[in-house]
Amino acid sequence: MSNIVKTWVKQVREEAYHIEDVIDKYILHFAKQPHGRRQFFCFLQKVSYVTIKLKPRHVIASDIQGINKILENIRKSGERYGFNAIEQGRSSSETSSVTWHDPRVASLFIDEDEVVGIESPRDELIEWLVEGSSKCLVVSVVGIGGLGKTTLVKKVYDNEKVATHFDCYAWIIVSQSYKMEELLRDVIKQFYKARKEFVPREIDTMKEISLTEELKKYLREQRYMVVFDDLWDTTFWGYIKFAFPENNKGNRIVITTRSEDVAPSSNESPYYYVYKLPPLPFEKALELFCNKVFQHEGGQCPPDFDELSRAIVKRCEGLPLAIVAIGGVFSIKDKNVFEWRRLHDSLRSELETNSRLRSIPKILSLSYHDLPYNLKACFLYFGMFPEDYTINCAILIRLWIAEGFVIEKHGITLEEVAQGYLNQLIHRSLVQVDKVNFIGRTISCRIHDMLREVILSRSEELCFRLVSMQNYSNCKRIARRLSIQNNVNAHLESITNSQTRSILLLGVNEVPTSFCTTCFANFKLMKTMDFEGAPIEDIPKEVGNLFHLRYLSLRATKVKMLPKSIGKLCNLETLDLKRSLVFELPKEISRLHKLRYLAAYIESYNFESNIDFRRGVKIRSGIGCLQSLQKLFRVEANSVALIEELGSLGQLRKL
Repeated sequence: MSNIVKTWVKQVREEAYHIEDVIDKYILHFAKQPHGRRQFFCFLQKVSYVTIKLKPRHVIASDIQGINKILENIRKSGERYGFNAIEQGRSSSETSSVTWHDPRVASLFIDEDEVVGIESPRDELIEWLVEGSSKCLVVSVVGIGGLGKTTLVKKVYDNEKVATHFDCYAWIIVSQSYKMEELLRDVIKQFYKARKEFVPREIDTMKEISLTEELKKYLREQRYMVVFDDLWDTTFWGYIKFAFPENNKGNRIVITTRSEDVAPSSNESPYYYVYKLPPLPFEKALELFCNKVFQHEGGQCPPDFDELSRAIVKRCEGLPLAIVAIGGVFSIKDKNVFEWRRLHDSLRSELETNSRLRSIPKILSLSYHDLPYNLKACFLYFGMFPEDYTINCAILIRLWIAEGFVIEKHGITLEEVAQGYLNQLIHRSLVQVDKVNFIGRTISCRIHDMLREVILSRSEELCFRLVSMQNYSNCKRIARRLSIQNNVNAHLESITNSQTRSILLLGVNEVPTSFCTTCFANFKLMKTMDFEGAPIEDIPKEVGNLFHLRYLSLRATKVKMLPKSIGKLCNLETLDLKRSLVFELPKEISRLHKLRYLAAYIESYNFESNIDFRRGVKIRSGIGCLQSLQKLFRVEANSVALIEELGSLGQLRKL
């Protein structure tokens, strides 16, 4: 994307945020009025009547006029530069971008002795292709971009044992944009070429149906193998499979893809296999790096560089694309420990600016660009968490819901929709599974470090902001979503931006009182506050000012009591008090009619019996008013009346 397009998109996005602010400020204004909520809902039906009741009506009129003028200027500037909307794609100004050579093409020509760590998967795939069933097998090699899927399959394809086993074979690069007619024509020509036969001239003029019939006819008596490399389209297999006949000759079709959803499912047929290519083991990754960097030393790492080399390889997390590209940069540097350390510490900025590393974000960004719009924000949200951070999936899903990323679907809960989003990101090899429970559901996940660098480079555009010891100056800039990490307590007081909608505190061991006061008193449009593990002992009564707050986590804090004003948070959906010191919930909790998730218990440890104890919190009558509640634990069931009230919670799924 050119700088002109980026600037234009940024202007549109900032104005969208401005519109959101104006709307939320006036919803808040309604909420403060007597019977404000009833008036607000009347607003949906009787706009003119409610507007008359608005005291500051001239303010919203002025804001809207200002927004209209800015939008008109943005529209005109877009027309001047040859585009009118983001959906129109690239403008002519983008064609002047720097030439970039796709490293996936080069991977087709890597010599055997340059490849490290593929021996086992190569031999396994060769066995699948030349032995086994006489039925047509479809083998899909799945994995994150840059993992070496194409390199592996090309070594299998070129293997003499494989090449001599089949009568004809073809290698087809599919990619994100393809034309079925041209693809079928290419397959036929490669099959003819493999058998050293002349291609009929009429092939060049045939249409899709005729080409499909011609291909089926040609393959009727052949044992064939075809590779479809870099497949993205989920509908592709549904169309192409009819062109390849089943003749019980042991035919093989191989697919490489980043997404399990694209690969033909093994549930559909016992002859469909999905091979999930693992990352390179650390020692093999280190060997690949040393072969690239220390060629003059015969691939042997000098002792002075051993620690740094291991740190660099660790960041690549077994991704050959990153290892080779980053190794190429270090290979041309002087063998100077200080210079190497400086380059290692600035690797994030190097990924964005160094032309030798351009292939890493380019290749990985293809997966981001292929995401549907609603998944892009969910994926970028992973940048809110620290490097190598294990993310609780249930918490992540509730955060997505609070942020408004999850689109409601009829007949299923928002949590189930969000779980589907997470599954899609996992299937697309963008999110790594860390742990699963006994029924196979993912309970924790993480993001590859190289993908995280891509996320952080794009998060800036969407006003996500990560504040840490390395970049605390960023906290003075506009940020819709703010992740505060790594003990920046000395700088928390400078965070005063009232446009912030979300705050996550992660690994912060001191929180100034003034920061808490600012959060609860001034950030009146806040939607998400996650203070898990933060050393805070109380929540001020000003928390009741946060009318828009949907998510509040005080998990593992030292908070002992919730103020009565908690009952004013009529939009609150999640209240997480696990492992806090709150022992009793105020009766005002019963006003939180949108609350979906309520978790609270005090955790203690008995050293004599070596057992963890979880004591539920006390709750007063009124719990039956929480008609949206889906999960509730742990409360003391200390009265018959309380248990009877639980019976009225028709949405409850976990108790």
